[in-house]
Amino acid sequence: MDKKELAVKYKHSGYNCAQAVIAAFADELGIDLETARSLGAGFGAGMGTMGATCGALCGAQIVLGMKNKGTPVMRQARQLYSEFLDRCGATICIELKGVTTGKMLCSCDDCVANAVAILGELL
Repeated sequence: MDKKELAVKYKHSGYNCAQAVIAAFADELGIDLETARSLGAGFGAGMGTMGATCGALCGAQIVLGMKNKGTPVMRQARQLYSEFLDRCGATICIELKGVTTGKMLCSCDDCVANAVAILGELL
């Protein structure tokens, strides 16, 4: 199972979007699944309100920072953000879900898969 599929599996197993992305990289990060859940706990549903940044994108940024311990990541973080925006159509949860417009731009599963795919390209 590739990391995208694994992350979506975690999403369907009760993990929020951030937790699912982090959990897919847990082995590479040298952390257990409980730590992955803890790191991403506050970032689900657009940081708990749907009005903020997508949890999958937040989780990906956490992974990026952890994979690059002690190394500046701002350029890669910007690339991650830009590519996520291009693939998903937005970075704010409420916009991605189409809550106010009635038009979903990207499902949670696709946000999670896209975040993992982009990380795979950057790392």
